[in-house]
Amino acid sequence: MKLEKEISHLKKSVKTNYRNFPMVPRVIYGRGSFDQLADILLPKRRNSDAPFIFLVDDFFEGKELADRVPWLFNDRTIFISADEEPKTQQVDALVNKIKEDFEELPSGIVGIGGGTLLDLAKAVSIMLTNSGPSYAYQGWDLVNRPSLYHVGVPTISGTGAEVSRTTVLLGPEKKLGINSDYTTYDQIILDPDLLGTVPKEQWFYTGMDCFIHCVESLNGTFLNAFSESYGEKAYDLCKEVFLGELPGAEAEEKLMMASWHGGMSIAYSQVGIAHAMSYGLSYVLGTKHGIGNCLVFQHLDAYYPEGVNLFKQMMQKHHIQLPTNVCAELNDCDMDTMVNVALSMEPLWENALGKDWKKRVTPDMLKSIYRKI
Repeated sequence: MKLEKEISHLKKSVKTNYRNFPMVPRVIYGRGSFDQLADILLPKRRNSDAPFIFLVDDFFEGKELADRVPWLFNDRTIFISADEEPKTQQVDALVNKIKEDFEELPSGIVGIGGGTLLDLAKAVSIMLTNSGPSYAYQGWDLVNRPSLYHVGVPTISGTGAEVSRTTVLLGPEKKLGINSDYTTYDQIILDPDLLGTVPKEQWFYTGMDCFIHCVESLNGTFLNAFSESYGEKAYDLCKEVFLGELPGAEAEEKLMMASWHGGMSIAYSQVGIAHAMSYGLSYVLGTKHGIGNCLVFQHLDAYYPEGVNLFKQMMQKHHIQLPTNVCAELNDCDMDTMVNVALSMEPLWENALGKDWKKRVTPDMLKSIYRKI
């Protein structure tokens, strides 16, 4: 009897283990706030031999923004193309180059650009302080040492990369993020003035990444009051931006906030089917993340009917025509690889369909959706 009472007491005293996620500790927002970057970096400079490395989208090479980067001492700007998804091999090459060119570790890394550059900056800051190849850290909570100080400056809104604890990379065997408490940025600069150069289609595809984040989070089994509060705000902001008649400046500001809230909505939740399947497209075809989500999402009305309906209204309003026959030339081997990559994203499927998702999802089901794309 005494033993039974002790067991009962232990069961009652066991606490639920909630995920203890970090947030970006410092954020500056406002038009022209990019000009405060020099002041922000100054106290973080260890000495003149420990530079800041600026990873900048090569779209800005030779343009005004590149001239506004606050160099000091032997700082370096590295221009990087965002035409392709960030790769683990690319991260390792950047890390090796930095270590070869400088005798001591940099004072920090600054990423300036869209999701590709923001993810690369996060990954490089991690790998400068952790040994081995970056693909070994693709997964959840595999990073052992704190990353180098890193700052993110988004120049396009939607991915939520500026706030998330992941850096999504294409590796030799999979597309998967380095998900860790050390991935999150130490400082973010949100300057809506930097959004004015985004081409229309890229603006739409990246904005839809945010919208789809919200749809998948709000309709997921992981949903809770924390993620719901952020997701609902981002969802409403996306509707204002893409279905309303906002002036350009106001639309920029609201989409920047939608991206932030959308990223936060999945910090304590997860995305779903569109993201899982877009990983397959990226891995096999190199499809950019934003457009990959759109290509899949248009065919998911059986799972997200309201969201897909609004998405199609947004496409029509902004005269967006998605590519067709994207998967038409894939052979059986490539199709199987794409399906396997998508199915490997287990937390995403569980969020979308519940713990028994494996009973509800088959390779043939995924292939039927891919063949429509």
